[in-house]
Amino acid sequence: MTASLSALVKDELLQPADPRAMAMAAALATVYPGAARAVLFYGSCLREDNLDGLMLDFYLIVSDYRAAYGKSWLARANRLIPPNVFPFEHDGLIAKYAVLSEADFHRLCGPEADNVSVWARFAQPARLLWVADDVASARAVIAVSRATTTLLDMAAPAAQAAEQSEPLDLWRTGFALTYKAELRAERSNRSGSILDSDPERYGRFAAAHKLRATPYTEAEIAANARKWRKLQRHGKRLTVARLAKASFTFAGGIDYLAWKINRHAGANIQIKPWHRRFPLLGAVTLLPRLFRSGAIR
Repeated sequence: MTASLSALVKDELLQPADPRAMAMAAALATVYPGAARAVLFYGSCLREDNLDGLMLDFYLIVSDYRAAYGKSWLARANRLIPPNVFPFEHDGLIAKYAVLSEADFHRLCGPEADNVSVWARFAQPARLLWVADDVASARAVIAVSRATTTLLDMAAPAAQAAEQSEPLDLWRTGFALTYKAELRAERSNRSGSILDSDPERYGRFAAAHKLRATPYTEAEIAANARKWRKLQRHGKRLTVARLAKASFTFAGGIDYLAWKINRHAGANIQIKPWHRRFPLLGAVTLLPRLFRSGAIR
């Protein structure tokens, strides 16, 4: 008997993680007393045995932005262009964490989202390392379950148009399309390597998701293609806006940007002192060069 998608998601989220990552998540929650609801760990570091020298990725889910920041302008920034991203250090490890309210996390994992960034990430493996209570845990499972449903449903018409009917082909189509909907530093084959890292996992999740039985019509396939084009246009503009916002919220953000591009794209971006002094201007002036070199796509 095939397990339900929500059961698979819950089981995966509650699997143990590196104890240092778990301690870091708990420490992060204490920074937002009364507002923190859940801390999720995701990204390539999940597959690493040694976290030293790596930058971990977390999502901090809060009850609402006013509870998290008070009357600070950060609450408005998080509401207008979610999420806010900040650096964090604990016990010799470094991380960045994104802040979303429970409502925004639920929305951005679903088909109503106007960008792919959250549901594309949480259709991949993640761990729920800290929760405030059982209600927060249940809400996190529901939101993350929506991410897989959204990706597979959005990919299905495009996969049918390409005459790809196997479950793993559906994932490949979905990841390839989401990578085109953001400015990405990773190599062009990165979307396929995500799937190759654990094909059995993606097969189980696809089997648990109930795709519609009837073929998509030509009109539905065309409408789906238009939606992907819209997501791709909006997603790249949104990436630039988030970079601009991060220049105010993320200390050392320009150095992190260079590190990530160099690591994933094999580039050799060198940050100059004036880039650090004026990070927003530095990020903007670097973008044309990065596009020309193919470091970001």
